[in-house]
Amino acid sequence: MLNSVIVVDDEASIRSAVEQWLSLSGFSVQLFARAEECLAHLPQHFPGVIISDVRMPGMDGLQLLERLQADDPDLPVILLTGHGDVPMAVEAMRSGAYDFLEKPFTPQHLLGSLRRALEKRQLVLENRRLHEQADLKSRLEGTLLGMSQGLQQLRRQVLELASLPVNVLIRGETGSGKERVARCLHDFGPRAGKPFVALNCAAIPESLFEAELFGHESGAFTGAQGKRIGKLEYANGGTVFLDEIESMPLAQQAKLLRVIQEQKLERLGANQSISVDLRVIAATKPDLLEEARAGRFREDLAYRLNVAELRLAPLRERREDIPLLFEHFARAAGEKLGRAAPLLSGVQLAQLLSHDWPGNVRELANAAERHALGLSSPNIEVAPAGQSLGEQMEAFEAQCLRAALRQHGGEIKSVMEALQLPRRTLNEKMQRHGLVREDFVGRE
Repeated sequence: MLNSVIVVDDEASIRSAVEQWLSLSGFSVQLFARAEECLAHLPQHFPGVIISDVRMPGMDGLQLLERLQADDPDLPVILLTGHGDVPMAVEAMRSGAYDFLEKPFTPQHLLGSLRRALEKRQLVLENRRLHEQADLKSRLEGTLLGMSQGLQQLRRQVLELASLPVNVLIRGETGSGKERVARCLHDFGPRAGKPFVALNCAAIPESLFEAELFGHESGAFTGAQGKRIGKLEYANGGTVFLDEIESMPLAQQAKLLRVIQEQKLERLGANQSISVDLRVIAATKPDLLEEARAGRFREDLAYRLNVAELRLAPLRERREDIPLLFEHFARAAGEKLGRAAPLLSGVQLAQLLSHDWPGNVRELANAAERHALGLSSPNIEVAPAGQSLGEQMEAFEAQCLRAALRQHGGEIKSVMEALQLPRRTLNEKMQRHGLVREDFVGRE
């Protein structure tokens, strides 16, 4: 909170007087008699101001200032000095102290200096937050590729949900990138340094499911040699991603529900519960509530998993992202091979945009790798059933606009000249395709 103040002074009377003044003025005050105690209890990214005496036994105020500056040069430190310490305090201000007050000082003088210091701290922390948000957004754009409106909305949702302690259900077709989105929810949130454990529920035999998920003790069943940590326990503190959750056996669904509700589990063959701190991200193709109505999935578990839902659009619904994704996969494949991927011809680009991509991004990646190898992709059809010529032309137009905007870094005049379009026509087309100039500035 931005009214937090830490006071460090070895004189109990000074600490008491300062606490009284500040508390009456609405500040949250924490007191320490020694600098070492302050450092031991100082939280990371402390959002307030430190007020410290200069002369103290053990570590003095100047040494405390040096330690604080090493960890956070922008943390405001106000020094309290005796008359003989004024030259020393002036030198300390040159070294980074925010202010110094000579004893005895008035409450008004202290409050004035403190409020200015807190205003500065607020500006610094807000600036840091904006920089961190911009950095996260930039990193996410490089991970979840695409410029379609759907992809831009998905990135906004991922950034918002990544920091929230809620379970997430991801809906999408096979190959649409559900695990990549789950990984982003983990990597861009507070659990990023903890384990991310992915488990495909459809790939585990039902007879092994419980042991795989919950682990077992030695001798829990025939062939159980030694103790084994299950996937849920291994993910403690982090995230477990359960792909194709609709394939989980009903008996294990009940046990998973208990883990989510109580944050506790029991290994097979054990009587003792183990506390776990988990975030659960599940992925499914069908609607889990429809599966529940059909008796194939527990309704209570469906609601527990679907605190927040993300829907991944199939590639055929965001065709304008196809060229960018194809280029990315082809370039990555070319780098592995030590060769540049061949450029796409206009006919090949039209084929990419016209294909329905039933395998979604996974199929597109395979086609890009074949292209990098110089091989054809026989599964790409020129004219898919159900897509009109107008729809194909719209997708191609959007890609041409996006390519020109990216090439010229969002410079509208250069785009007008390159595409030979008047300003009004270009604006109308950009608006129709959801393109915003600012998204391309500096991206030549």
